[in-house]
Amino acid sequence: MPEEEYRAIFSDRKEMVQQVVQYDLDQQEDRDQERLQQARNPVEKIIMLLQYGIQDLKTIHPDYISDLRTHYPDVWQTCLDHLNNYNYDLNYQVINEGVVQGYFRKDINLQLVAKIIIEQFHMLINPQVFPPNRYDLGEVFRSMYLYYVRGLCADKGGKLAEEYFSRNNI
Repeated sequence: MPEEEYRAIFSDRKEMVQQVVQYDLDQQEDRDQERLQQARNPVEKIIMLLQYGIQDLKTIHPDYISDLRTHYPDVWQTCLDHLNNYNYDLNYQVINEGVVQGYFRKDINLQLVAKIIIEQFHMLINPQVFPPNRYDLGEVFRSMYLYYVRGLCADKGGKLAEEYFSRNNI
């Protein structure tokens, strides 16, 4: 891209990174909606979201998150805001649907469970807790969430989760 075209679209590198990240977040929302439409029940929905989250994390270069944090703190804040709002709401809705339909335990605190899922993600992307050069973030993600989801399930959902885990080699 010639520099004059670049300057016509972006005022600086920070704006370019902001627009690219925002575009990616918008695409993530579209992908999530498409994926959720394919799921047959809330257990499958939450597992699909987690499974695709694992796949997405495996494609991210380990330096990406630390570079955003260090060099583009405003862009990083956009990512955190998206996580704390969009992802929280999405998890809350899916878990609530699962409680209503009897797949997830009725005694769970929806707000707390949705918040814990988000905070687990914050822990996952914290390089002091899980240095990316030492831990495979996809495997950490899997270890954190998949066992947590099993604990949320009622009997009806637990059987589906076990079947889904074994069928998909998770």
